[in-house]
Amino acid sequence: MPNYLGLDGFRFGWVAAWIDERGHHGFDYSPGLTRLLALPHARAMIDMPIGLEERGYRACDLRARELVGPAVFLGARRDLWRFPDMAAANRHYWKHEGEGRGVSAQLWNIRDKIRDVDEIMTPARQATIGEAHPELIFWNLAGQIRLATKTSAEGREQRIALLTQRGFTRLPKWLTLRYGTGIGRDDLIDACACAVAARDSRQRVGGEKVDPRGLRMEINY
Repeated sequence: MPNYLGLDGFRFGWVAAWIDERGHHGFDYSPGLTRLLALPHARAMIDMPIGLEERGYRACDLRARELVGPAVFLGARRDLWRFPDMAAANRHYWKHEGEGRGVSAQLWNIRDKIRDVDEIMTPARQATIGEAHPELIFWNLAGQIRLATKTSAEGREQRIALLTQRGFTRLPKWLTLRYGTGIGRDDLIDACACAVAARDSRQRVGGEKVDPRGLRMEINY
């Protein structure tokens, strides 16, 4: 049976969860993406921007933010990682694009992960590797309603329950096995959500535009 792969970044690298159509599932982690993307899979979804504007905000991010709120970070741009610090990046964007058009600390902190994905992606690879956003996935799985915040006990339980219903029955056990790896609780949960989307999703926001490298800017859920 084909495997479906979900990936998310964490402090020391990347975590991947996989599931097949029979419900067999597992997880793995690595400092880099290459080994994880070499795991057999029919389709993969990654919680990281694919396709980057040179300036301005991506239309798919704006639409996703309308649906699920500020969990969607704005401002993913090509070469964000070339700035020495967030203040320098924001001075540049405010000067050239207008006050308030900078980047958040959350986006700045994942700039190297954005670069990692950008370096390995090609238009051809988008046939099997797509961008997803866990909060959009959970919103959809919950009947298109917003859940409690993922940092709350209620929100965490809601997300785990939705994933358990879709085959990730071992997730509660995995959350105890991650200690010492550096994998955050939310990182593992989000990787599982992306795997569910890789297997089940046929919906997206965006997809009408491509970036200068020919990558579609879209978010699957």
